[in-house]
Amino acid sequence: MLTLDKLTKTFGDKKAVDNVSFTVDRPMMIGIIGRSGAGKSTVLRMLNRLSDATSGSIKFEGRDITRLKGAERRNWQSRCAMIFQQFNLVPRMDVVSNVLHGTLNRRSTLATMFNLYPDSDIHKAIEILDRLGIAEQAPKRAEALSGGQQQRVAIARALMQDPAIILADEPIASLDPMNAQIVMQALRRIHEEDGRTVVANLHTLDTARRYCDRVVGMRDGRVVFDGTPEQLTTGVARDIYGAGANFSEAATSTEIETLEKTARDYALPA
Repeated sequence: MLTLDKLTKTFGDKKAVDNVSFTVDRPMMIGIIGRSGAGKSTVLRMLNRLSDATSGSIKFEGRDITRLKGAERRNWQSRCAMIFQQFNLVPRMDVVSNVLHGTLNRRSTLATMFNLYPDSDIHKAIEILDRLGIAEQAPKRAEALSGGQQQRVAIARALMQDPAIILADEPIASLDPMNAQIVMQALRRIHEEDGRTVVANLHTLDTARRYCDRVVGMRDGRVVFDGTPEQLTTGVARDIYGAGANFSEAATSTEIETLEKTARDYALPA
């Protein structure tokens, strides 16, 4: 399905991504973890073709994504949607219009200039917002929403593209624990219900363990771990983050229990 083969990205004499290889043979939810500067975001940007690889290849269903140009590259970016930490919404535009921006790659320039959308797309946008629990926010300006709500609008915009793969670059880094859980649950449901592959860059081990089927650990641009959440032991975590890192199982369990209590208090979906 998706194969990264010796993927490398250099900036001057520095290798931001160094010979990364892994294969995804079925839809799954994958967490990429590691310190800041480990190369996680660069991998996602190359997957989405926001950045070109220096060497190596990315293949999806046998097609070499790294060679695509022009319209073919833009079509791939529609199939491989990107969600950013900063949300990247238009603040003064209403929520439903922000979601409809997910259709820009398949609309004419004239329709885009005059903000013209078919009724079917508007209804679909509202249905997606409803699925994410924020349909009532549709007429509001994006800037009026909380950070967690804005990130769900960004997820809705990605779903408007009807992608095969969703890439989420630190999607919960700027959110409080309650909203972080809501966003991660939404991404997990999208994977399970739609059969889409979700690849998310994450900082916290407990989040990767709880929501992902597979975890890829990166350090200094290289993959140093690739396995299941159960295999992500404290010792492995130290290999990923450095020998000085302190990862107690008790602290991880406590944080998960706190999130679960928050979910109950706010009657969030399990």
